[in-house]
This record gives sequence, C-alpha cells and structure tokens, in this order.
Amino acid sequence: MEQQAITYEVAVYNKAVRDAMKEGERHPFLKDDWADIHWIEVRAYTPAAARQKVEVRFPSARGYVITDIQET
Repeated sequence: MEQQAITYEVAVYNKAVRDAMKEGERHPFLKDDWADIHWIEVRAYTPAAARQKVEVRFPSARGYVITDIQET
C-alpha cells in the first residue's frame, strides 16, 4: 500500500516583526500582521516533512518561528 500525503496546517509568526511592534516600531519590509500567527497549509507525509517545507519558505534566519503543526 502506498502512503498518501496528509494536509497539515503549520503555525508561523515573525519574531522580528513582534519585537519591532513591542518597541512601537514597524518592520522595514514585512507587514505588521506577521506579528500574529499565520496558518500555512502544506501537504506532506509526516509532521517533520511539513515543518521542513514551511522552513524553506519561511526560514528562521529571517525571524520566522513555527509554533504548531496540526493534521487537518
């Protein structure tokens, strides 16, 4: 039997945006709403694979933080 990809929702926010807003400032190029959780939908075989896919698009080196991964 072949394994089917599963749809996951991954919670992501941007720490740099949150930090800027706490200081009453704005991030130079990201919208303020990145201070809040964004749910990114991806298809993957495992939660770890879902995390990896999201980390490619939203790297921690640019301030993105993954807080949760849920199977839908």
